[in-house]
Amino acid sequence: MNVFQQVKTLVYKEIILEWRSKYALNSILLYVVSTVFVCFQAFKSVDSVIWNVLFWIILLFTAINAMSRSFLQESSNRQMYYYTIVSPQAVILSKIIYNTLIMLIISLIAFVVYSVIFKNPIGDLPFYFLAVVLGSISFANVFTMISGISAKAGNSSSIMAILSFPVIIPLLIVLIKFSKNAMAGLERSESFAEIGVLLAINIVTIAISLLLFPYLWRD
Repeated sequence: MNVFQQVKTLVYKEIILEWRSKYALNSILLYVVSTVFVCFQAFKSVDSVIWNVLFWIILLFTAINAMSRSFLQESSNRQMYYYTIVSPQAVILSKIIYNTLIMLIISLIAFVVYSVIFKNPIGDLPFYFLAVVLGSISFANVFTMISGISAKAGNSSSIMAILSFPVIIPLLIVLIKFSKNAMAGLERSESFAEIGVLLAINIVTIAISLLLFPYLWRD
């Protein structure tokens, strides 16, 4: 099989395994709903700035919980089997695509639940939704790459935290600024720079994953 067929097969495998168990997805959804409810009980009502920041904090920790298990569920025997039949590029691409799909679903549900429980103060809803989509894709790309590195380093949570910090902080700053502009209903052209930065981060992250993961895979 070529790389495209390998990626397609691996993504299909991930979806089938998740559909059979539903344990991971259900636990993450429970985490999202319960976190939003606890925040509502604590704050009752918040202004637009806190609303925006709180949403991204919830989404960030949801992404960490969802993406950190990317390679944890793969046993050493299964990884050895993959090593003999597929390319490392297909493995990492399939993980990125699958995690992106999961993150988009979770983000959509989190956004709906958050908007229902808290009053929605968004001025430009379609543009804010674009920020959520780009943020979800960025979280999936970054944490999938870091999860793969961490898995090859003994699944150390400290390594994942250290590697995530210098990447996720600039990403969060850009996302918060982008979404803040959408909340205020500003001209969309004022957020084009943030969109370009987000696209660049995703392109660079995917490129680094494709270049770095084959070397990790050999170990």
